Amino acid sequence: MDSLEIGAKTVEEAVALALERLGVERDQVDVEVLAKGSKGLLGLGAGEARVRVSLRGRPEAVQPPADLLLRAKEVLEGILERMDVDAHVEPEQVPASDIEESKTVLDVRGDDLGILIGRRGQTLASLQYIVNLILSRRYKSRVTVSVDVEGYRRRRTEALRNLALRLAERVRESGQVMTMEPMPPAERRVVHLTLAKDPDVVTHSAGEGEARKVVLTPRK
Repeated sequence: MDSLEIGAKTVEEAVALALERLGVERDQVDVEVLAKGSKGLLGLGAGEARVRVSLRGRPEAVQPPADLLLRAKEVLEGILERMDVDAHVEPEQVPASDIEESKTVLDVRGDDLGILIGRRGQTLASLQYIVNLILSRRYKSRVTVSVDVEGYRRRRTEALRNLALRLAERVRESGQVMTMEPMPPAERRVVHLTLAKDPDVVTHSAGEGEARKVVLTPRK
């Protein structure tokens, strides 16, 4: 996905939502304001703000180093050894899906590895950050690999997609707003992308920090 056209109550909200769905920062995109929106009279007849957000270029588009899988495996195994965690790492190249591009995955296998996942996957996210930081410094360029534990991310992604589709159906049938539980950015992005093309339901994020969650509303 190289660009995204999206609407919200304000231009700022629309841009923030687009950045979340694309999984990038503000300085990585160009923003075209298609409609500034309007408040309407006494809240009636309000117009939606719409923007088109386009990527300036993805680092992932660059051909990854030929030995990335091997080096990434060595880095993660070294970290696990220092943590005194008895596990092994299985690297693989996962093909692109309808919501994600092709990616390099390091899946940690072993017994009782819940400690590597943590609450809401926070420990796993930190572990992935450290691995990517070490690799990026080694190659002197941005390198991105995904770290998983016993397929946790894959199962969680599938569960989130199914949940998002079920909630969207409830919104469609009832016409009521549905709010999901607080989730980290990567998981909110899964929900946003799953419902990005839904003709009847629109998603946005609300809240701050760890309390930030996805809200599903009927599309006007």
